[in-house]
Amino acid sequence: MSHLNEFGITHLRHVDLAVPDYATQRTFYRDTWGLTEVGTDGDLSYLAAEGSPEQYVIRLRKADEKRLDLISFGATDEAAVDALAARLGTQGVQLVGQPGKLQTAGGGYGFRFFDVDGRTIEISADVQTRRHRPIEEGEAIPVRISHAVMNSNDPTATKDWYETYLGFKLSDTLWSRHMGEMMHFMRCNDWHHSLAIARGPHTSVHHVSFEMRGLDEYMRGTGRVMRAGIKKIWGPGRHLAGNNTFTYFLDPSGNTMEYTTELERLETDQWHPTLYDIADPQTQDQWGTADPMSEIIAKDSFNTPDRGVFVAPPV
Repeated sequence: MSHLNEFGITHLRHVDLAVPDYATQRTFYRDTWGLTEVGTDGDLSYLAAEGSPEQYVIRLRKADEKRLDLISFGATDEAAVDALAARLGTQGVQLVGQPGKLQTAGGGYGFRFFDVDGRTIEISADVQTRRHRPIEEGEAIPVRISHAVMNSNDPTATKDWYETYLGFKLSDTLWSRHMGEMMHFMRCNDWHHSLAIARGPHTSVHHVSFEMRGLDEYMRGTGRVMRAGIKKIWGPGRHLAGNNTFTYFLDPSGNTMEYTTELERLETDQWHPTLYDIADPQTQDQWGTADPMSEIIAKDSFNTPDRGVFVAPPV
């Protein structure tokens, strides 16, 4: 049974964020969120998850304004990287550069390009892994990065783009009677989603999610972040789509971060996506422990318009 992405994309590696309040953010991700700072380089901080072989899962960059710098996905090998770059290049996708040796931590081979909304995406292979370890019972720190969710004012067009050009598959969709399709969950492996596209007023980061060891560690982590005085947006609860737990917090620069656990793994490629009504309390939270979803909660994750998006020059 194959869960391989048709273009050799394997998994989410890291999300790179530019932040004006760099020192505050470094402290938050390291001391409150539970990532390990594995290196700094000038105004850059590389943060790893203790349970993950990835060199880093979040990169912070000091900048005058907040923006998404990059989303990075792994690929099976150099040949897959080359083939995808060649394919995207002939299909009119704007490449930042041709595939080559990466200068980032762990090296590897990859290239960058702009998605349909102007985000910078990287695909890479042969990145060295870091020494990691099993997370212990009661240890409430992230095991790995789970998924990234991006806002788009036309989420269905963005979903279609990722299906067509990068071979992501649709797992499920959240729908609203008034607003239409609200969120598309997309996979590149057997996890229910590594990427999701949410309906928002502009292109921006909706949230980045981190997998915890289990329910107890997820709850302990949720409590630690609450006790640290970080604004909790929503949770704890358990979603219907993906069957994963959720607690969402606002990081100090207003990006939403999630603790999750038990995200569904799909057993078959013959998965049929479900359209879930977002107004159904079961869709939002199977447990009934989280406040009902409201416009106020939703607005927190709209974020500010992303200044990092590439706007294609008129043809």
